[in-house]
Amino acid sequence: MATADLIVIGAGPGGYRAAEYAARQGLKVVVFEGADVGGTCLNVGCIPTKTYVHSTSFAEARQRMPQVVAQLRQGVEQVLCHPNITLVRARAAFVDAHTVCPVVGGTSCPVVGGISADTYTAPAIIIATGSETKWLPIEGAKTDPRVVDSTGLLRLDTLPRRLCIIGAGVIGMEFASVFHRFGSEVTVIEYLKECLPALDSDIAKRLRKLLEKRGITFRMKTAVQSTADIDADIILMATGRKPRTDGLNLAAAGITLAPDGSIPVDDNYQIVNYKSVNSKLYAIGDCNGRQMLAHAAEMQAIRAVNQIVNRPRYALSSSKKSVNSKSPDGIRFDIMPAAIFTEPEAACVGPTEDQLKAQAIPYVCRKAFWRANGKALAMGATEGMLKLFATPDDGLILGCHAYGAHAADIVQEVSVLMCRHTTLSELADMVHIHPTLSEILRTAAVAAG
Repeated sequence: MATADLIVIGAGPGGYRAAEYAARQGLKVVVFEGADVGGTCLNVGCIPTKTYVHSTSFAEARQRMPQVVAQLRQGVEQVLCHPNITLVRARAAFVDAHTVCPVVGGTSCPVVGGISADTYTAPAIIIATGSETKWLPIEGAKTDPRVVDSTGLLRLDTLPRRLCIIGAGVIGMEFASVFHRFGSEVTVIEYLKECLPALDSDIAKRLRKLLEKRGITFRMKTAVQSTADIDADIILMATGRKPRTDGLNLAAAGITLAPDGSIPVDDNYQIVNYKSVNSKLYAIGDCNGRQMLAHAAEMQAIRAVNQIVNRPRYALSSSKKSVNSKSPDGIRFDIMPAAIFTEPEAACVGPTEDQLKAQAIPYVCRKAFWRANGKALAMGATEGMLKLFATPDDGLILGCHAYGAHAADIVQEVSVLMCRHTTLSELADMVHIHPTLSEILRTAAVAAG
């Protein structure tokens, strides 16, 4: 039996970041990964998709994608070459709450299947196994050869003439935008009344209408009963993702899944209700179902390792604004920016206007438009709108939702300002380079209520 200070199961964004950060703190770390390092995001998710977004044609995308992925994967391999990190190229399963063993192919753990295998033990274990496609119980979804998930769509060698996408969330909207640009005839079918439910409904509607004007067909408030009813060459199942926990033998560690299949954790990402006092078990990233974003997984990794090494409160300066009293390490998980890389892109941080109304939170809304910005006009990218929410009394920024060229960069600035408890008047006093798209944000700050 090999021993370590920390075992990490999974080498995606959360897993490899946890291993790298823990190793820099002096911990001896063992990382299990049965597939390519980098996880879904690097290999079949965020990075391949964005390579498609930034390619001029399907042929170029197919050529560039493996090159980009290979280069970034090599970078992760280098991270995992730290002298304090041991990479075990196998899946892992629990033997008990502080012991795991490698699972290669169909081989089970020794305690589970009676087969001899090495085991690893550590006082702390982080589960970072990510997520997988959530398949709806639609007739033909598992048998119709035309049906693929996002991984299958990225593996296509030929551009589909007609592409039908089931689901108008982030995955569906990004692929709809890029494949329409490549030349496919794209139809999006969505059960809800509007696309991108995490986005402000006003922003989401404007983005959808723009994509409709460009030629994408949307069938909203429509449920798919059978794939046989769909006239398309390829059908993309883009109905979300679910935590990946199969094969971990969680019962051996006393871990019980939540009703939605996620691993329940507290605000420090320590697993709740497992039956052991001699080990610390954590779940980070998509497998805990909290914030299914690669950048969320990375920061959850930092929080978990901070707990394991008992790192003191984070503070860069003596300013009270540098520390959140509710956070043990300064990381604000209540401020989580997100982006959708359609054309143009959209992004958000904080609540939508509908959520503010539903929660009876007083607010003011300031708006600004890309068409009034000099840089946007010069770029020929005048389609876009930004909504900035703040408290009516002191102008404390509550959130921002936008669509338009480089909306993600603008919303990222708002996220930083929110972490620093910035008000509209303070934002209005901050100098922004001219001409830049970031001036749109300052325009919103000084706009009349």
